[in-house]
Amino acid sequence: MSSEAVRRQPLIDRRRFAGGFGAAAIAATIRGGKNGTLAGQSATPMPLIPELVIDLPGPLPSIDPALAYSPREWSAVHSIYDGPIGFAADGSLQPLAAERFEAVDDVTFEIALRKGLTFHDGSPVTSAAVERAVAYIQGSASFVVDLFRVITRVDIVDELTARLVCEAPAPWLPAQIAVWLVLVPEGFSAETAATAPVGTGPYRFEEYEPGTSIMLVRNDSYPADSLKGRAIADRVSYRFVPEASTRVADLASGAAQIVTDLPMDQIEAIERAGAQIVESPIVGSAWIRIATDVEPFTDPRVRLALNHAVDVQAIANALVSPASRRLASLFPDERSIAFNEALTPFAYDPDRARSLLAEADLPDGFETELQLSAGGRADVAEAIAAQLGEVGIRIRIVATEYASFNETWADPSSPPLRLATWSPLYDPHTLLSLVFASSGFLSRYRNEDVDRLIAGAAVEVDRRERAALYCDLSRVMYEDPPAIFLWNLASAYGVMPEAASWAPRGDEYVIATDGGR
Repeated sequence: MSSEAVRRQPLIDRRRFAGGFGAAAIAATIRGGKNGTLAGQSATPMPLIPELVIDLPGPLPSIDPALAYSPREWSAVHSIYDGPIGFAADGSLQPLAAERFEAVDDVTFEIALRKGLTFHDGSPVTSAAVERAVAYIQGSASFVVDLFRVITRVDIVDELTARLVCEAPAPWLPAQIAVWLVLVPEGFSAETAATAPVGTGPYRFEEYEPGTSIMLVRNDSYPADSLKGRAIADRVSYRFVPEASTRVADLASGAAQIVTDLPMDQIEAIERAGAQIVESPIVGSAWIRIATDVEPFTDPRVRLALNHAVDVQAIANALVSPASRRLASLFPDERSIAFNEALTPFAYDPDRARSLLAEADLPDGFETELQLSAGGRADVAEAIAAQLGEVGIRIRIVATEYASFNETWADPSSPPLRLATWSPLYDPHTLLSLVFASSGFLSRYRNEDVDRLIAGAAVEVDRRERAALYCDLSRVMYEDPPAIFLWNLASAYGVMPEAASWAPRGDEYVIATDGGR
């Protein structure tokens, strides 16, 4: 789409959403518990919890905002920091530290910050914080650093206003800003980020024991009308607990008030403990990445066979969530701009899988490896491996430590199959450019049509035309699959009554706030 000389497109304005941006609550399913329904829906704030303990399903590889790549890390990072904009419950981008965010033209975004904001160290938030934020992410060792190199300069307009000037149209950039571009004070460094982070978020950093826990304290000066909502506790402790049974035991004993990542077989134990089960739909998906740079996965018939060989819906129903359904692509629903409703999920058809393998000169199947992160869903991996085995694809499961798992996406010596999840997927540019573009930093897939569509959508500023490009891309990837498409994500939390004012989020961050309700 060609750019006009100058045009202002109001994307996000606090006045436009005033009084309304906290109203769109997550459509969470709440069940179980012996002490009533989930609270926090009245206009009267609940009393603050003196200390809230949240069990996460494993350690944080980093608390540096530039090096956070999953909801586990983002839960802590986005408790400490705010960016100019953030995701609301419905997936829309709305003001956070900004009063206004708008496109001046196709290559320029203007950020006007809220008045009166301060960092946790008491220093004022000015437009220089935007300049520091860009410099920090661009100078980091982040996997996403190339995404932010599209910003060629930051122009300071006045004390609270800055402009991001890009080298080309970047309609996907606001979604990346919401995740990674956090405001930081003067003197901020990688060392600060790792040992004594300072932001503007609802909680201040107090203490970090790598591999064990991180302790945060409520930020008394946090705006009451923030998109994230009000803090619900004076102190929050995130504890890193890989075993689901241990997380459930912590809830039952009162050692934790919120636990995350509950498998289906732990639901009854949670209910017996008197807790509520909160199941929240996530704009994300689960899939098995197939490396197409090694035999026999260079043949699309083999990859199609894998998709037909797995009874995805049966596994989802038995092990994941009743809210999970088999997907036809990487994109879970209409909240993602790339969702293609015309695609039908692959049918579970072992005979078709065997036929495709025979067509690919593999009538007796073959042996390969499936990788997952240590502490990941081994039960899911085992169920998938068993079904692949029924059509002759013999699987060895490899569990890899979490940090190494993230570092070996493009390693040609790593297993060709990789069990993965990705969220949020409101805008798919990060996933596609990193994992599925042939030049992607984490990619082991090559398709010229996919590359063309990713590149075209990256610079298309008209949303409808951009969505059409992504629909075409989903169709191409359906015919030449880079993955076994599994299911949409739905997080299950155990919540004790004293934490009932907590609100789940569509991006899966677990932040100790009421979500603005």
